[in-house]
Amino acid sequence: MINVRLREMIRAFEKGSGQKLTYADLAVRSGVARATIESLASRGGYNATLATIDKLCNALGCTMADLVEYRPTGETEKGTKRPGSTPG
Repeated sequence: MINVRLREMIRAFEKGSGQKLTYADLAVRSGVARATIESLASRGGYNATLATIDKLCNALGCTMADLVEYRPTGETEKGTKRPGSTPG
């Protein structure tokens, strides 16, 4: 599963810059619609385009590897297999 770590990158931006960054602020900085940003932050399976990922990386000062995470299907956030999942 592909996971966009938008909330984590917003927190990292805030920590590094000392500035509060709202979804509306990020929309202005990145040129990405606020609704898209909200969907990325709240819906795990939201399908973002590479152009959107590129704009967010530029606005947040991070790399794609920072923003996007790959986890094999059936793996939890902690890296363990979900009960009943089949080996990948």
